[in-house]
Amino acid sequence: MEQLTSKKTLVNVLGVVYVHIKTSDGGDLYLTRFAAPYQEYFEIENWYERSWFNKHKIRLIGTSSVYRVPTKKIEGKSLDLVVKNCRVGEDVPIDTHTLQEFCDAEFNSPWEEFSLVMEMRENHYGPKEMRVNPQRPLAIYVPPEKMQAWQSGRSRAKINRIRAKHPGIDLDILKQYKLIYEWIEGNNLIEVFEHIDIDHDELVNHLNTINCKTLGDLNRKGYLMADMKPEHIIISKSDTGCIIEIGRTQGKDASEKQVNMVYQLINEGRYSVIDYELLLRTSEHENEVKYSRRYSYLDDQRHRFEPTPLPAHLSYMEVFGVPYLYGHAESTGGRLWVVGRNAHLFDYFLPERWRKTPSLKLSDTKEVFYTITKDNIHLVWETSRIGEMPVGEDEGAHDPKVRQYGINSPFEEFSIAHKLKQLGIPTVYVRAIYMTGSRKIEASTDLRKYEFHKDIIDPEGNAVLQENHNYITIRGYYNGPDHWVAEHNDSLYTPVDLSKAVYKGIIDESTCRMLLEKVKENLKNAGYDGSSLKANDLLLAIDSKGKIMNNSYGEPEVIICNFELIWKISDAGFPINAPMTESVKEDFHEDKNKR
Repeated sequence: MEQLTSKKTLVNVLGVVYVHIKTSDGGDLYLTRFAAPYQEYFEIENWYERSWFNKHKIRLIGTSSVYRVPTKKIEGKSLDLVVKNCRVGEDVPIDTHTLQEFCDAEFNSPWEEFSLVMEMRENHYGPKEMRVNPQRPLAIYVPPEKMQAWQSGRSRAKINRIRAKHPGIDLDILKQYKLIYEWIEGNNLIEVFEHIDIDHDELVNHLNTINCKTLGDLNRKGYLMADMKPEHIIISKSDTGCIIEIGRTQGKDASEKQVNMVYQLINEGRYSVIDYELLLRTSEHENEVKYSRRYSYLDDQRHRFEPTPLPAHLSYMEVFGVPYLYGHAESTGGRLWVVGRNAHLFDYFLPERWRKTPSLKLSDTKEVFYTITKDNIHLVWETSRIGEMPVGEDEGAHDPKVRQYGINSPFEEFSIAHKLKQLGIPTVYVRAIYMTGSRKIEASTDLRKYEFHKDIIDPEGNAVLQENHNYITIRGYYNGPDHWVAEHNDSLYTPVDLSKAVYKGIIDESTCRMLLEKVKENLKNAGYDGSSLKANDLLLAIDSKGKIMNNSYGEPEVIICNFELIWKISDAGFPINAPMTESVKEDFHEDKNKR
């Protein structure tokens, strides 16, 4: 027990607080508040040791791998667990009514499933006088091994689709997640009706009727279960015993009385539901949650630099003058830096909130996507090109400054955006930096930035910029100033880059060139080299009537949205954030003298 508790930390994922423990086999165990008082029972040796698990497991009915298994006894007591493999990333079986009614249903991630079950248990939505009783979620266990794709049973097409859509963050689906729930002492609806003497047609009618009633109860409480079936409805052991006793003592009228009792139990809410891998909110409930979280998010963003109490799973740090909240993305094994000091903002940027939502690609040459997150927040995320050398004209391959100074790291980008904003130069809002848990497949070709950042360490002692991981920058989808957006739910601005604005006839070519050169001049006057910027690196904000948002001088407000190729210029005449050799510096000055 001492070894276990000495390694525990608290983490928060989607509003659920877990005790995180590194297990003796090198895996990860996340205990909810229901399991935390019984930590020793969840040591791998006490429930998942191979010979014990294989000897004592009982396979439960269902299409997934679900087992009932007891823990070993500790001080004469054992816990009965339900252990199931999470099927996130797999195709939903077509032999359920999901195909007809929930054609877009996907299996929940373990974190989403536990979050929804916890939410259901808290009974905040729907009629307060009724409740739906789920199992108690106890723990998530992540074994240390990674599966091969063929071992996972997950769709190769789905894996390839995720890889193409979300580069650098797909390999987490090769992890195995085991969800552990408390065993409910009772019988499912089909088992209960085995003790009632009725014919098959009557049985089917009762099962369908009760199944529909239970779905109706779930709906009233704001939830849908895409694969609801009688096997998922549990009657307690004591109530099942009463039904059996009626059959034993009531003679020829027993079956009618038994059926009536089943209906009475269902109508009184004296049942539990199990199996939540396809649990989701109703559209009304989802919209209420989204708009509530969006309102809270916008309010928190207005106060993002005001410190809030810091949860144990987060840390403060600063990189290049930008304050961050630092923590883990437990679902992928990644790391996350969220701009500001307001701890309420961290969960909004966890990858499970935005990486699987429908997205629109914004660039033909770079991995830049616009999405509306599960919290109804408009974001743009981009895979950083740190460590790459441009290869095409559109990427700056022939720009000597790009080759001399290198592409900025995400932390440099955010620092530049942060400082430009302070100087009154309009920029998009930079929100968060995500480092993927999976390792990069392609090798970096430009290592200068990694060397430049090697002494910048996170609170756990690791370099913030690591060559073997991909980085994704997350910024706001510019639809107006933060303070203005927080007070408006509709009629927001729409961002359009300068090149598209010309194509759409919003501005002409000469105005585009004028605005681009003016931004470069403003940057130069502020001590920055923005000469490599292009028209599609700058945005105009257009209102619902097609008018351009103006600044306080009555001129079009031009917002910078790309900071990869902006450099802060030192008094010596070369970029401060460019780790250049002496020969490169000499070339820089020679080029400057020629000009």
